[in-house]
Amino acid sequence: MRPLLLDWGEPGPLERGFGLTDYVAGRLERALAAVPGPVVLVGYCMGGLLALAAAQRRPDRVRALALLATPWDFWAADAAQAQAVGALLPALEPMLAALGALPVDAIQAIFAGLDPFSIAAKYRGFARVDPASGRARRFVALEDWLNDGVALAAPVARECLAGWYGGNAPARGEWRIAGEAVVPARLRLPSFLAVPARDRIVPPAAALALAGVLPGALVHHAAAGHIGMVAGSTAEAALWRPLLEWVLGLPP
Repeated sequence: MRPLLLDWGEPGPLERGFGLTDYVAGRLERALAAVPGPVVLVGYCMGGLLALAAAQRRPDRVRALALLATPWDFWAADAAQAQAVGALLPALEPMLAALGALPVDAIQAIFAGLDPFSIAAKYRGFARVDPASGRARRFVALEDWLNDGVALAAPVARECLAGWYGGNAPARGEWRIAGEAVVPARLRLPSFLAVPARDRIVPPAAALALAGVLPGALVHHAAAGHIGMVAGSTAEAALWRPLLEWVLGLPP
């Protein structure tokens, strides 16, 4: 396999004015056009939604689609909680206006608020680990990775909080890229949906909603959480080998 990673980078002065259309119909489509293809397009979490929209716009450049822990129906598991996340936007507006972006610390705080007690439990568990052990080194490496995100451009933050969480726009057929509604039912591509069983960030019901609207999708239930599925000690068995087998089994 030859994996190619699209690294968005920290939004600079230009990108701080970007919305999701700029990222999907601009940067992502140009990346698809630039690489040898068509490709197997893989998106994780929010990236899955971007990948889905790009595949609809450029099916000629996408051989197959893999969506990992990708939400679609934001209200499926707990509509009130999702709407509460969307309701944070007015309080964040002064920050968005001043910085042109939603900083990583603010993003982390929002996700931590979904399950605040799990953070204390995580570090209590770490306190019982031998600091010189491989397990401790892996824990620190994973925490470094988790906290090494980039800010969200302000227009993107508004679309995600108000449109996705507050309005459930994708599941209601109201999420648009370049004026066109993103409709998974239009896709005629082999699709792989990885749904972590213990996901607190994207509840399984939110991701499984795609199975009902994406024709012929293969659903892979991973015995892991949102982060553990892709970067935990069991990630190889939980996700990467099943995904590789699916890719290798695609028709030529």
